[in-house]
Formats: sequence, C-alpha cells, structure tokens
Amino acid sequence: MLNQPVWADIPPPSFPSLTDTIATDVCVIGLGGSGLSCINELLAIGVSVVGIDATTIGGGAAGRNGGFLLAGLAAFYHDAVAAIGRERAAMIYRLTVAEIEHMAALMPNIVRRVGSLRIAASPEEEADCRVQMQAMRADRLPVEPYHGSEGEGLLIPTDGAFQPLHRCFWLAEQAQRGGALLFTHTPALAITDTTVDCPNGRIHARYVIVAVDGGLERLLPELRGTVRTARLQMLATAPDPHCTIPRPVYTRWGYDYWQQLPDGRIALGGCRDRFAAAEWDAAPEPSQPVQAMLEQILRERIGSRAAIEYRWAAQVAYRSDSILPIARQVRRGVWAIGAYNGTGNVIGALCGRAVAHAAVRGDTELLDLLGRE
Repeated sequence: MLNQPVWADIPPPSFPSLTDTIATDVCVIGLGGSGLSCINELLAIGVSVVGIDATTIGGGAAGRNGGFLLAGLAAFYHDAVAAIGRERAAMIYRLTVAEIEHMAALMPNIVRRVGSLRIAASPEEEADCRVQMQAMRADRLPVEPYHGSEGEGLLIPTDGAFQPLHRCFWLAEQAQRGGALLFTHTPALAITDTTVDCPNGRIHARYVIVAVDGGLERLLPELRGTVRTARLQMLATAPDPHCTIPRPVYTRWGYDYWQQLPDGRIALGGCRDRFAAAEWDAAPEPSQPVQAMLEQILRERIGSRAAIEYRWAAQVAYRSDSILPIARQVRRGVWAIGAYNGTGNVIGALCGRAVAHAAVRGDTELLDLLGRE
C-alpha cells in the first residue's frame, strides 16, 4: 500500500545532513510547521539557530495532515471553556483566529479562507453543536448554524484550508534566507544537557527546543505517561468533477474529516477511534482496516466514485491529562512543544513562537497562556 500524501506534488527543498560538530545559540529539533515557525521567530529575536529533522522538511505530521486551519484548541469551544475557563479559552481562540489571518496574509497562494463545517452525525452531536454555538456567541466568536447538503451543524467562518507541505517549504526557505542552518535526514539520537548527538555530528547549543509531535515522548522520556503517540490515516482521490465540497468538513465529533482541493481531489481522513488499540504507537504506514473504513465513507457518505490515488499515515501526539498542548521547559535549557491532540497546524505555530521568547528572553506571557497547567 502506498504511503504518499496528496500534498507532495513538488520536490522538497534540498538540505544537507549534518556531518560535523557545530555550535549555535539554539538547536530546534523538528522541521515541521511548529519547528520552522519557532526558527523564524528565533531569527527575528536575533540569535543563531540550527534546525534538524530525522527525515525531510514537513516529513512528519506537519506535511501529512488533512490541511485544515481550525481556530481554538482541539477540544470544541464549550469543552475548552469547561476545562480551562471562559477568559483563557476565549483568548486562545482569538489568538488562533489572528494566526490564521496572519498565515493567509503571508501565504495567499497556500491558504484558503473558506471557513469550516462541524456536521453532526447523531442527535446527541446535533445537541452538542447547539451548546457550542451558544458558548461561542456568548463570547462574540463568529459562528453560524448550518443546514445544507452535508447535514446539520455549525459553520465556522474564520477557519480555512491550506496546502500544509507547501507551507513548510515556504517557512524553510524563509529560515534559510534568515541565516538558519537546516539539516535533514539528521535524527537526534540523544540530548545531553544542551548537546544534541546525531549519527554523524553533534550540536552544542545554549538552548534546545524539541518541536516534534509524533514520538515526542520517545525523544523526551520525561513526558512518558503524559504524552502518547497515535497514527492518523488519510486517502485522496483523483479530481472528482461530480462532487462539490466548498469547505472542510469535521463530523462524528471530529473523528472523520474531509475537504475538496482546488483541483477537485477529495482528501479524507479519520476512523482512528474505530481501531484505537491498533493505532496507538503504530508505525506511520496505512493499515487495511482503517483504509477500508475511509473508503466506505468516501463512497457511501460523500458519494464520490473517483479513483483513490493516495493513501498515507502520520504520527501525532495526544495528552492524557489536559486539552492543552505541551509547551514547556522539560529540563534545564531544553524545551518541548507538541501533543496538539491532532490539530496542530495553527496552535503549533503559536507554541513555537511562545517557546522561542520564553527560552531566549525569559518572556513567558504567551507560553503561560498556551501551556500553563
């Protein structure tokens, strides 16, 4: 079974692997959206940066996700209010809306401001949509009731869609122009104090920022028991002129999701919960049971008969104890961001910038908002 995302339509930018011992102010591990956002913020602060990745630019979940830009945390807004309080939940939500706007302004050819739908898959979920709408309207956050061909639910007009791998490439090019040294195919084998050992080189840094999502607990054992990695799977079709899906769709409590790309292809993911035991700690390879269920949704729920041309998987990290992401110092000089509970495209960029300022400048205002327990 192929393991190629629909987003990989152009070659990744070429960067060498590390073959020497070098020194820098900050070493960032993980060259996905969060890590690259962190690197660009560090460069703006005025420090030297080395970034490494075990594979390629956006080779993990950052370049292999569903291409959704969703405001807020992974939890639905009313659940976030219940968990962390109304004021904090609203502040985070508004920050993520502003981040989507910022991304759209920087990358207009990559980001589409089309909104998103939360579609109820049961009467219970329909009732939950109404509770979410009440909570959002109470805090003057944009939301509308929705009734259309997809079903009943909510329209979130500030959300969007994007090409996640192209975003990573764009961020990497900006980082390189800003003076960062980037190395691909360079896994971090060990972090001792603030020295990072790689297969053929070593990085001595003042600070280390670990910006991987899937496998975060493997690189930082301090997070075991708090963070656990799961596999997410997707497929994509050939262009389908018979389907029209104007905006991304989240349904069945967010477990299933799809969108139609500008060229007419349908990208569909989900069903992890139906095979949960097999998806924890699983290798990032598509599996037959999940792919079969996704294909059933494609044919029966969406109604597409287009040929399936792509199947892929990625690893992401989930927290067992909080709806908040990991954004903290885990040991002296070593910081971690990740565990976005499956929706890191927007909040991850904010976490990257927050940790950059906290590590180098000691400014923890944004970090406290996003990661403080």
